[in-house]
Amino acid sequence: MKIDVNGVPHDVDASTVEEALQILGWGGQRVATALNGTFVPAAARDKTALSPGDRLEVLTAMQGG
Repeated sequence: MKIDVNGVPHDVDASTVEEALQILGWGGQRVATALNGTFVPAAARDKTALSPGDRLEVLTAMQGG
């Protein structure tokens, strides 16, 4: 299915936010996620369904100053 991840189109074989994170290389990392502009807590990612055309935002912490 085609979804946008951080503004970039991706074709992923995932039905949930958690599956998409695994496929896209963020599995096991501490990230913040939003689906179509709505925050998705880590505990809900495996229950949050994806649909074609969804917009997934994934934010990682940055170090430095």
